[in-house]
This record gives sequence, structure tokens and C-alpha cells, in this order.
Amino acid sequence: MSSLPAAKPWPCVLGTPRLILRPAASADVSEFTRLWTDADVRRFLGGPVAEEQLATYQLHFAGRPNLFTVVTRKETIAVGSVSIDPRSRFDGRREVSYSFLPEHWGQGYAREAVTAAVSWAFDQVPSDDSSVIAVTQEANTRSRRLLESIGMRRINSFVEWDAPQTMYSVQPQDLRTDV
Repeated sequence: MSSLPAAKPWPCVLGTPRLILRPAASADVSEFTRLWTDADVRRFLGGPVAEEQLATYQLHFAGRPNLFTVVTRKETIAVGSVSIDPRSRFDGRREVSYSFLPEHWGQGYAREAVTAAVSWAFDQVPSDDSSVIAVTQEANTRSRRLLESIGMRRINSFVEWDAPQTMYSVQPQDLRTDV
């Protein structure tokens, strides 16, 4: 993915050599339900979504702005999701979030998809701040390695939900798009 195609405003479809990032749709409900309920996926995200909240999640994810379903080009199967929050709770900065199904971990899909989404956000998601941030639990070494591999740098740490958290940031010129 040495060069990314020109960014288009939301809703849009992003492509990488192996993946398609498309707007989340109601047809993706089973994959998203797994992302919300799988104990491994949710290990560093506060645990699985409670059963009583699941129906609300299922009703409101499809069509949400800046929420991509990540699909493989070859098999056209959903492997995860990436979202860009244009005004996060952290000083209103753009924030990238992601989750992937465990059977697709370790294949570089998350790195490829997060890079594409962050690159798109720089061009298409307005912000008063030039950076994109990400927050992960300090204990989540896989996520931290991913963020560092795309050029993000640790800028803060704090305790939230009874666990140490690490905040990362990347500027447009520091994003590594050579995945």
C-alpha cells in the first residue's frame, strides 16, 4: 500500500491491496455482534457488551458516519471494523478505533485498515487539531505495536476504567503508508 487513492467524503469506500473498507451496513450485524461480544476482542475494551445493551448496538451501528466494515478483497469476508470519531472526548480531536475478529489477527489486516482510515481522516474529517489520536490499554501490546508501526507516538498515559491507558498521536507527515 505504498500510495493510497485520493480520499472522498463520507460515505465512501476505501481500498488497499488486500482490503475494502466500506460503510457499515445492517447486513454486517452478525460480524459486529461478534466484535461486541467476543471476550478476546473485548479483553482491553471493558469486556463484552452486556446482553441488555446489545439490541441497541445492533440497531444503531449501520450507517453511522465514519464507521467502516473491513472486508477482504479476495474472499469478501468481514474481518473487522475501523471508525474515526471526528470529535472524541479528548479535546474534540479525531480518534481512530478498531476491532478485528480473532481468527484474522496476525495477518496485518488491522495495520492496513487503520492506516487507510487515518489517511482518509486527515483529508476528509475536519478538525481543529492536525493529528489523529488513538487510545489503548497499556497492557494491549498488540495494539500498541500496531499504532507505533504506522507512525503514532505515545503522548499521554492515564488511568481509566481501573486500567492504565496510553494515548497515541500521529501527524499527517508522520503516517507510514508503506504497509
